Amino acid sequence: MKAIVLTEYGDADRLQLRDVPDPKPGPDQIAVRVAAASINPIDWKLRSGAFRNTMPLELPAILGRDVAGTVVARGSGAPPFDVGARVLGLAWRAYAEIVVAGPDAWAEVPAGMNLVDAAALPLAVLTGARLVEEAVNVREGEALLVTGATGSVGRAAVFAARGRGARVYAGVRARHKSEAARLDVQGVVAIDDEVEIASLPPVDAIADTVGGETTRRLLDRVKSGGRIGSVVGPPPGSEGRQLVIRPIFTHPDPRRLGALARAVAEGKLVIPIARKFPLREAAAAQTFAATGADGKVVLTVD
Repeated sequence: MKAIVLTEYGDADRLQLRDVPDPKPGPDQIAVRVAAASINPIDWKLRSGAFRNTMPLELPAILGRDVAGTVVARGSGAPPFDVGARVLGLAWRAYAEIVVAGPDAWAEVPAGMNLVDAAALPLAVLTGARLVEEAVNVREGEALLVTGATGSVGRAAVFAARGRGARVYAGVRARHKSEAARLDVQGVVAIDDEVEIASLPPVDAIADTVGGETTRRLLDRVKSGGRIGSVVGPPPGSEGRQLVIRPIFTHPDPRRLGALARAVAEGKLVIPIARKFPLREAAAAQTFAATGADGKVVLTVD
């Protein structure tokens, strides 16, 4: 099969299209012929070597977590999907024509959903949901600020929080305010504007996808004893405050992934796709995504 292989840590030009052996499914695994994969920040952070101390790669390596396609083979056990089933999943080695993973990775693609669109979902929607449901565990009636609310993870966090009955505020850069207003939230605040930050009512929690100095400026708006869930680590200045800081690490959850995919198919949750690249242009796709694309970047596999 064809796959994009990282030959050594470094820039995107270290990604090469190569022929590699087809992976074979183990007893409880399925093999999926990939229609598309998508790009996430973890991909270029792994590629660059930024995570080599905590998540070292065995090079050469195939990157990628998000995948959607059609089941082409089953292991000898009892995998949950038959050959021909359309699935999306949170797997590994997704920049390839065939991906193999166990039953906890996969969910059914809803009827009517394009497989290429489905590939944009797994890591982003699961991360956003877990940020709300596990890291901050927001409850009905609580006020929650979601930073980066128009990003893919942020949109999923807003959706999950609204599902729990929270009062949700969308925190975005000023240029994204009109887009954020379409999210059906309690209010929108420009988190790059000190005046607007000061006008934000006190919140019980922050679901943070931004981090850094931006989030530091928001800490005074969190009630004493409030929670901050983060996908980017503890915000600077949070030490010594009466706050609970919880990082989130996304894990496979086929039932939740299936429910979130159905919400997308029904138009209740929107995850925009900024651009599609063919698999062979993975280096250009990663470079484009890393510049801050307004939406997911997808790799299509012919």
